[in-house]
Formats: sequence, C-alpha cells, structure tokens
Amino acid sequence: MCQLLGMNCNVPTDIVFSFTGFATRGGRTDNHNDGWGIAFFEGAGVRHFVDYQAADASPIARLIKQCPIKSKNVIAHIRKATQGQVALENCHPFVREMWGRYWVFAHNGDLKQFAPALDGQFRPVGNTDSELAFCYLLQELRRRFGDAMPALPELSAALRALTTEIAAHGVFNMMLSDGSALFAHCSTQLHYLVRQHPFAEAHLADEDMIVDFSQVTTPQDRVAIIVTAPLTANETWLPFASGELKVFVEGEPVTLYA
Repeated sequence: MCQLLGMNCNVPTDIVFSFTGFATRGGRTDNHNDGWGIAFFEGAGVRHFVDYQAADASPIARLIKQCPIKSKNVIAHIRKATQGQVALENCHPFVREMWGRYWVFAHNGDLKQFAPALDGQFRPVGNTDSELAFCYLLQELRRRFGDAMPALPELSAALRALTTEIAAHGVFNMMLSDGSALFAHCSTQLHYLVRQHPFAEAHLADEDMIVDFSQVTTPQDRVAIIVTAPLTANETWLPFASGELKVFVEGEPVTLYA
C-alpha cells in the first residue's frame, strides 16, 4: 500500500529532512513507486506538487528536497496503486475548497465495496477509492454543518464518526488538513513524534543524513511529524492505536471534547 507523511508546526518550518528520507521509499528502499505528491499550506494558499513518476526518480521530488519551503501544515504521499491506474489525476494529496478554504487529503489503504452516493459539489476526477472517500468526507461535513465551518471540537467529532464509517470498508489510514489543524486517522499503521526544546540530532533510517535541530531552531519551536513508518533510527516514535483519530494543532496533539 501507500505511505503518508504529515507535518504540523507552531511556526513555518521546512520538511526537507523528513521528505528526503520519505521520498527514498518511493522506489529505492521500498516499492511505493506509482507516483507521489506533496502540499504545503502558506496563508490561505496551497503549493501543490504531484507526479506519476516514482519519488526517488522524479525531478520534481529532487526540487522539493533542495527547496526549503516553509509551512505550518504539510501532507505528502508516496503511492503503491491498489485502485486506479498510474496517472497524474490519481496522485495524492488531493485538494478541494470548502467553507472558503482549501482542504488537503491523502490516504493509505484499500476500501472494498465502498460506493457512496455523491450528490453535492464534490466529485472525483480520477478513479481511486481514496479520492472518492475524500469527496464523501467533504460532502458529509457540508451536509452536517451547512455553509458555516464548525468549531474544532465539533468538526473533530464528526470526522471521528465518518472515518469509523469509511474504515468499515477496509484500511483507511488518512491525513486531512485545512491549514489550521492536521487530522490523522489510523486503521493499521501510523506513528508520530513531537520535536521541541531541547532539540537534538536526528538520523534518517532510509538515507545517510543527519541534522542537528538545535542548530536550526529556536527554543520556542515545536514540530509534529506523522508518518506511516518511523523515518529516523534514533528517535522515539509513538504508534497510533487502530481506529484512532488524532488532531494536531500548533505542533502537538490536542484533546478535544465536542
């Protein structure tokens, strides 16, 4: 299946270190070579890059590794196709507008007998179960809350119910962000860590690369990294529980009550 990478921070931060290790899994250290993509939030806008080439061989991926784009919320994806052909329109993450802001979504998994009726403005362009699930999520959120975006606790409660419903059809590891929070749901495998003061060195597991984060951060910085499988060999990654939805705001998981 595919793999996911997300970043949520309290200050704009670049994802070059994590993405370098992650992209290596797209054709070199692993076989997720059916396309890749990444989306960075910047203010109300989104920088969105996708490619049907394997991430390890993609010139666009090399550009991202060399370009320290800073963002508070990032979602990336490397694809091993289970549904839908290898094509640009089937590359994650997917982007849609709702409530006057962009929403970015990526999925790792395989949904069987999942054919919800779509009767609103959100329709898939490609032919993956992932984009269909994204459109259904947005449709049902819009159905519940109308034209006004709810507060974060109410939104999180609705997403918990919807992700549980969709996950009944198979594996539904996913990430979703509107640029202010990052939502991550685990069916089978997700891990996270929070880097904050005092910062230390980190060693990539898939690439010969070390960064001393104490040299490139301030004591106030806080960065949450969420990924399918741990990216570094010398840090403690915390696993999600199966069926768990976590919400990350300002670089840390938050507990919300609707």
